[in-house]
Amino acid sequence: MEATTTAPVSFTQGAINELKRLHSDPSFDTSKVLRVGVKGGGCSGLSYVLGFDDKKDTDAVYEFEGVSFVMEKAHELYLYGMQIDWENGLNNRGFAFINPNASATCGCGSSFAV
Repeated sequence: MEATTTAPVSFTQGAINELKRLHSDPSFDTSKVLRVGVKGGGCSGLSYVLGFDDKKDTDAVYEFEGVSFVMEKAHELYLYGMQIDWENGLNNRGFAFINPNASATCGCGSSFAV
């Protein structure tokens, strides 16, 4: 899978490390690709998508510091400039999304409005 253009989103070093750890797990399905995107729903209108999925014909392929991922081109409008972080604290554990395009976010951090 070769990157086509400059990545619209970035990952912190913590997120890169966690994604590489997940990918190196012996049970990881190597036929899946990392997907970044949005879907309708959530308390603020849109929810983030971050997971391993099948590549679709409509996907654009990106790469950021060794992490390859796919995204539907239409989602770039909502996610351009976003940073994905990995939090590993006592109160929060998981991926966090820092999106400069969000006009509002919900308390859970996985839903936003534009």
